[in-house]
Amino acid sequence: MKYRMYIDEVGNSDLGASADPNHRYLSLTGVIFELDYMATVAFPAIEQLKSRYFDSHPDDPVILHRKELVNKKPPFAALQDEAMEAAFNRDLLKLLTELDYVVITAVIDKLEHQQRYSVWRFDPYHYCLTVLVERYVRWLQERNCQGDVLAESRGGKEDRRLKDSFERLCQEGSEYVQPQQFARWLTSRQLKVKSKANNIAGLQIADIIAHPSHRATMARRQQQALPDNFGGRIGGILEASKYNRSPQGRIEGWGRKWLP
Repeated sequence: MKYRMYIDEVGNSDLGASADPNHRYLSLTGVIFELDYMATVAFPAIEQLKSRYFDSHPDDPVILHRKELVNKKPPFAALQDEAMEAAFNRDLLKLLTELDYVVITAVIDKLEHQQRYSVWRFDPYHYCLTVLVERYVRWLQERNCQGDVLAESRGGKEDRRLKDSFERLCQEGSEYVQPQQFARWLTSRQLKVKSKANNIAGLQIADIIAHPSHRATMARRQQQALPDNFGGRIGGILEASKYNRSPQGRIEGWGRKWLP
């Protein structure tokens, strides 16, 4: 069996903007799917959902974007009808509950990171990516399986930065995972980078999950309840059965990690 972790981010890695409350945090969320399952179950299910509500066609597929869904902008204008929105939300939550996948989220407080490490600073994106891939490799090792990693394209320079960060991690290893372990359990040292416009179901699911997981991680860090909204309901699904967890069932440190 071969797996793939699809990665989406919330926020940015710019340390210069860390004092701004709106740009203080960066999170990466990885969603792990078995590739045959993605092809035979998850992808068809996502396509059926899109066809049912948005007239998505194989020649011109609708691409799910969380922000556009929330704002009910074309091609999601059908959600302006309350009954249609309620039905879509119900079916989406059902799908997110029933699909078989594992989620890992790392959130970094860039301001605290900047204040704590006044001389040496780990790049925030590389820091979060390291945490995700470490846990992914351990997850693969426990199952004696291999996998690769696919992130959403951000454009020329950003894509190069992502690929360089991933390759450096595989070559040098991390504090907790040796390079040999990355080589053993990852099928490639190259980070795959593609646009959601390619109709990649895993990236679309990661896009829908990333922000609710970010908010859930923030809420639990502050010892608060999950938000009382649709995103909070997605967070509840993740906590119930989707987050990676320890053999004892612990989520923190396994399926969610707060940094630094």
